[in-house]
Amino acid sequence: MRRVRRHSRHRLWQRAVGGLTVAGMLAAGAVGTANAEEPGGAAPIPVAFTGPDSFDLSLQAGKPAEGEAQIEVGLKGPGEVDPDHEGVIPPIHQGEYTVTIDATGLEGVADVDLPCEADGLVAVCTEYELYAGDIYNQNWDIGLAPGAESEAGDTGTITVTGEGEGLEFTEHSIDVLVGGPEFRMRTLTEPEGFAAGDTFEAPLGFRNVGGVAADGVILRFAGSRGLSFPEEYGNCAYAVENEDNLIRMRHVALCAFEGTFEKGTSYEVGQPVKVRTADFALHDVFSYSFTALSPEEADRLRAGGDYRQGEGAELTLRQAKGDGEYVQYAELDFPRKNTYDLDLTGDRVKGKKGETVAVDVAMHNRGPGWIGSLRAGGEPIGFTVDIPEGATVAKAPRACGPHNIEGVEQPDSYLCWADTPMLEDSREDFAFELRIDKVVEGARGRIHLPEWDNPWEGNPANDDGWIVLNGTGDEETPGDGDSTGGTGGSGSEGKGGGDGDGKNGGEDGEGDGGSAGTSGGTSGGESADGSLASTGTTALTAGGLALLLLAAGGAAVVTVRRRRAAGAGADGTGGAAA
Repeated sequence: MRRVRRHSRHRLWQRAVGGLTVAGMLAAGAVGTANAEEPGGAAPIPVAFTGPDSFDLSLQAGKPAEGEAQIEVGLKGPGEVDPDHEGVIPPIHQGEYTVTIDATGLEGVADVDLPCEADGLVAVCTEYELYAGDIYNQNWDIGLAPGAESEAGDTGTITVTGEGEGLEFTEHSIDVLVGGPEFRMRTLTEPEGFAAGDTFEAPLGFRNVGGVAADGVILRFAGSRGLSFPEEYGNCAYAVENEDNLIRMRHVALCAFEGTFEKGTSYEVGQPVKVRTADFALHDVFSYSFTALSPEEADRLRAGGDYRQGEGAELTLRQAKGDGEYVQYAELDFPRKNTYDLDLTGDRVKGKKGETVAVDVAMHNRGPGWIGSLRAGGEPIGFTVDIPEGATVAKAPRACGPHNIEGVEQPDSYLCWADTPMLEDSREDFAFELRIDKVVEGARGRIHLPEWDNPWEGNPANDDGWIVLNGTGDEETPGDGDSTGGTGGSGSEGKGGGDGDGKNGGEDGEGDGGSAGTSGGTSGGESADGSLASTGTTALTAGGLALLLLAAGGAAVVTVRRRRAAGAGADGTGGAAA
């Protein structure tokens, strides 16, 4: 068996982008529409392969589960997808072509699972159609696992080529390194008694569990909206990512360290990194990761981003004392000690029989904490609006739908959804129009949250609001008088109810207006700089709203939320996070 063994620098610099591994990065070849003509016909269509340039195979990895891909290779045609007038996407090429995935360079280096019913280490895949871009084209999965003869430092190459009449493929290579530097991060714990406004001194560190030493290291640490870094270091560069998306927004630092970091050895920062929490901070996300990377390659990376060089002394690394606990992804959701104040307010209106009156319902967050709902990707908060006796809903807000058993002709209860993130000192309004079918003096409709045991609700006394129709002023409206804004009236009695700046949510995990988004982190997934992988620290409690909606009565709320589109008059906003 042929063994390839070269201990040269691997193309690891790609791994540091976003603090994640290199898997899934695209290497696009030359694309563009051919406009030159060859003798005897049109120029061939250029086709590039998508997929990583390099892949690190851990010696600790097992064989992939059935159907699991570690490397995905695809095709990219020139131009962009352009559907026709019927929405059909036409191919830019029709005619048989083949793609060959040659993994003979990994013989004796790693076990390979190839697609297309491959015999041995070469797979030949046959296709017929090619589309512009890469979304609608075929892709192929390659599985890798350490073999019986795999040793740390072994390297090999997978070569991907294509052939077909009228097509010109750009050859693509994937360098595979077995048992390279592989880091685990020191776990983080929120200090006892820590509260919003305090500064956390984070003892960052890592252990090289890989098969070889690392020549240079990069540290990336990031914090969500309520976190900041009061001290700067001269060997770190700083940036703010996704400023227009409150869920994904992160304050980011990227620090370079020179030196050799041996396998089987643990290291820690020379001084804790200070993480300041804002007065409004609550379940904000801090994450960090160390990556094997040379300082020179880090400079190349920083040059491609909007980073600002830090000022001050350099942050240092030293060998750590003791073992400690290390995990693949290190995250901490904190502070847990803070509260917000959800305050529901209603309206007092007067009207005659047959009239339609405007009623303003609002949900306020009077702080001091914000409701980020970062782990849930912007899970909305549900509350119920009971319609006063004698009135019918002529028009409901988009974010509200009937909350009754199916088939009820005139719903007397509506379920509404307020977007998150919800900033401190903010409000979201829900404008109802009610038709007065029968004048009932002092008719009341309660506005209320589900009954839950919510440790972060700072003032449960104002969780209820009321709609009062044709009131005398003597009606009991418990919960209305305990808010800082109170409840006023509308129509002939005026409007009232707090202050704020309306909706605050930014975009969700996929850029969807801040109401819904991707689910919270998953253990073993990628890190929190966007996808929020769970490390078993406080990921579930950090979701906040996901926990609250599943508290007492919450299961019914979630069920109605997902079904209300089928009800009469249900016209919802962004969906709840999974």
